Amino acid sequence: MLQAIGLTSTPRRDGPPVVNDLTFEAPPGRVTALLGAPGSGRTTALRLMLELDAGRGVAYFRGRPLHRIAHPAREVGVLLGDVPGHPSRTVRGQLRMLCAAAGVPATRADEVLEVVGLAGLGDQRLGTLSVGMDRRLGLASALLGDPHTLVLDEPAEGLSPRENSWLYGLLRAHAAQGGTVLHTTGDPKEAARTADRVVTIGGGRLVADQDVADFARTRLRARV
Repeated sequence: MLQAIGLTSTPRRDGPPVVNDLTFEAPPGRVTALLGAPGSGRTTALRLMLELDAGRGVAYFRGRPLHRIAHPAREVGVLLGDVPGHPSRTVRGQLRMLCAAAGVPATRADEVLEVVGLAGLGDQRLGTLSVGMDRRLGLASALLGDPHTLVLDEPAEGLSPRENSWLYGLLRAHAAQGGTVLHTTGDPKEAARTADRVVTIGGGRLVADQDVADFARTRLRARV
């Protein structure tokens, strides 16, 4: 269970906070979409949960805030933006470096490359990856610690429809094994297609928290 309680970002000098008193849950065994238009605060909300941005409120990952978890990468897998790393580093080298940081065996790098469909590209340089390959590598990085919870910002960005279908199949498989999945999107149709629950935010505040059937009936149909 992921619980976000009272998330509030530090106010901007010339306006209200980007995220303001946001509370919601992402249950285990389900895929939850955090839906919002550009500027709604969805990425900032993730950063607050992960204690990367200053603010108030707390996020609990199976009852513990991130700073109380001894090995965070083994509890929470994260994808935020592009995969950081020197362009000349290989895909396998990047993952093995992250394995060392997470305290997991280096052999885990090849295991997750297989999972995300990059098994034959371990020696490819980061600087040569396509957008789709980079997103797959980001997901591989998130999976290294075999985490219970996945927190993913726009994981389908830059993916083809076929890659998109593959991605959400993988996320559903993770949830089916009892894991928690939270991903952001700006596309209501994508949220309805990929999630079991949709949390909608606007102006940094909670707008609606619905199972996908209610969301499709009450919020999606009016947009079609």
